[in-house]
Amino acid sequence: MTLEARAPGEAGAGGSLTPSERSVVALLAMVQFVNVLDFMMVMPLGPDFARALAIPTSELGLIGGSYTAAASVSGLIAAFMVDRFRRKRALVVTMAGLAIATLGGALATGLPSLLVARVLAGAFGGPATSLALAMVADAVPVARRGRALGIVMGAFSIASIAGVPAGLELGRLGGWRAPFLGVGLLTFAIVGAMAWKMPDVGATPSREALTLERLVRQMRGRDNALSLVAGTVVLFANFLVVPNIASFAQRNLGYPRDRVGLMYLCGGAASLVSIQLAGRVIDRFGARYVSFVGTATAMVAVWLAFLRASSLHPIAFSTLFMAGASVRAIAFNTLTSRVPPPTERGAFMSLQSTVQHLASALGAFVSSQLLTSDDAGRLLGLDRVATWSLVLSVSVPLLVAALELGINRRDATPSAAEPAPSS
Repeated sequence: MTLEARAPGEAGAGGSLTPSERSVVALLAMVQFVNVLDFMMVMPLGPDFARALAIPTSELGLIGGSYTAAASVSGLIAAFMVDRFRRKRALVVTMAGLAIATLGGALATGLPSLLVARVLAGAFGGPATSLALAMVADAVPVARRGRALGIVMGAFSIASIAGVPAGLELGRLGGWRAPFLGVGLLTFAIVGAMAWKMPDVGATPSREALTLERLVRQMRGRDNALSLVAGTVVLFANFLVVPNIASFAQRNLGYPRDRVGLMYLCGGAASLVSIQLAGRVIDRFGARYVSFVGTATAMVAVWLAFLRASSLHPIAFSTLFMAGASVRAIAFNTLTSRVPPPTERGAFMSLQSTVQHLASALGAFVSSQLLTSDDAGRLLGLDRVATWSLVLSVSVPLLVAALELGINRRDATPSAAEPAPSS
């Protein structure tokens, strides 16, 4: 076992993924794809099931918020136990639960039953996300982790390019229940492929349970605390905006329902390209510069769309915003994967997932309180939502820069360097 002492940006940090690393990363990308799709498809389908189930447009943020709130609670529970189990076994169980909950969404008859289904989906999907990211960090050393996470997080882009448009078309042809059925069955298929083909990676399960005292100690460390604060700000700012994109385009701008899929296709294509480039730049130069570029891009999109009298075309907005948000996300996630030691990575990533999902839920909830709708269904109050999102976003590059400098100083000490995974 060798020590991985180089930080991104130093000589020798880089290289292609090994065959074993590519195998793990490819399977985790499939897991992340279906997990992201399960969450993403609900928001653009919002106007469809709102009409069918008589749900007010202004309350659609509660649907997304219920998922993220449940994910935050389950992530906290998982933090106390996840490092006591093999990563693969835990991921198979959580993804199977997600498949069942998604199929349950197709049986909803109103807002309460749909909320229950999405709460169950979030309860399984939240830990699955943190487990997948932890397994990437377990399998790939720091010097190549940016591009590895770029591939896995590229699932977000693929879901936007192919998954969401396909789900919207399926919903248009077969009704809003059809996408829930399709994604649930696809998730079961991927669970089977994962159980059959995925190697088990990660530290040996710990016999010591995470105690509340250790959890508090994790939260109080400088790098840990900065990581949690930055994650809170990033997701809160994002989810002030994200749940309202489809409704804003259709209700406020008169964008045709049958072309909403094109918005997500263009946004996903832009984010797919930008996230792959960002992963390589992070491995070479570090996360803080990439975070600045991604944040600035997302802020420009929000400012032009919501504060400039909707002067940005819906496709241009979705392209800029999704590319910027994705680049900012990979910078942050690559950096935070370096915060915990491998033996505590599952617990810390679950704790991070808890904080991020709670921030997402709060963002969606706050946006629903800031917004109202008129008799025609147009959203009112978008200027308030945009202002809060922009104010919070300004601090993100500063937090990321402070975190990266602290981690680099820590890793400059040989005893603190992270062990490289054996291949």
